[in-house]
Amino acid sequence: WRTPNETFFRIDTALSVPTVSPEEWRLRIYGMVDRELEFSYEDLVSRGLQGAWITLCCVSNPTGGDLVGNAWWGGVPIRELLAEAGLQPGADAVKQTSADGWTCGTPLAALTDKRNAMVAFAMNGAPLPVEHGFPARIVVPAHYGYVSATKWVTDLEVTRFADFDAYWTTRGWAEQAPVKTASRIDVPRQGATVGVGVARFGGVAWAQHRGISRVEVQLDGGPWQEAVLGGVAGVDTWVQWSLTANLDAGDHVLVVRATDKLGRTQTGVRRDVVPDGATGWHTVEFTAS
Repeated sequence: WRTPNETFFRIDTALSVPTVSPEEWRLRIYGMVDRELEFSYEDLVSRGLQGAWITLCCVSNPTGGDLVGNAWWGGVPIRELLAEAGLQPGADAVKQTSADGWTCGTPLAALTDKRNAMVAFAMNGAPLPVEHGFPARIVVPAHYGYVSATKWVTDLEVTRFADFDAYWTTRGWAEQAPVKTASRIDVPRQGATVGVGVARFGGVAWAQHRGISRVEVQLDGGPWQEAVLGGVAGVDTWVQWSLTANLDAGDHVLVVRATDKLGRTQTGVRRDVVPDGATGWHTVEFTAS
């Protein structure tokens, strides 16, 4: 259920990982605010870390892919920092900038509502690894990383989407990208051979900031069967699911779909990841013998 730091997915746009000294690091908040603020690493860490379990996923994750992970993140809520700066009317976005020059645009509402959007300094109970953004990164539940998850963050500019372009939006990706409800089969793997008789299937499903209400599994084109869901810490994490069934010898096909707590079920229509995330049901073919 928890993804270890060393195996948590990474998407890098630079040839080398930036090395930023925490003593020299600063976070600047400016733009459409009443007062420009600047924080040192010590300023923010001294406030005390607030933690939450949050699942992050990449917009380029294909159906059934592994560019998704769940971790405990510790940091300072962004909404508190923005409130101190004072937001001006008309702002609808925050342009984030990394120490290496990477940029993204995040809906202002996602940083000021009750979700656990944070400037994160810790990951799974340890200091944030350098490759995951040390000394600080942004974590925003329910938005794909390319519009929210700036590593080595240095600047938060309160602005309007109409007034700027970000790194990936100039390359054909959507301006805003809320995470789609998704599910994945982890057991069995594609092409696996399992025993005849009672078999247990399992995987994960996620719909951050909405939560998962139901996961259904279809075996060999039969009726959809409701899986058992594991416990979760909140709506911002993935949930594990499992299902037990009897298998005859031969080839089999397993399909999964999830429904979020707003009642929206994954579409079975297959779409590519561009421009705002893949859709479709994950399907696994395997053999029982």
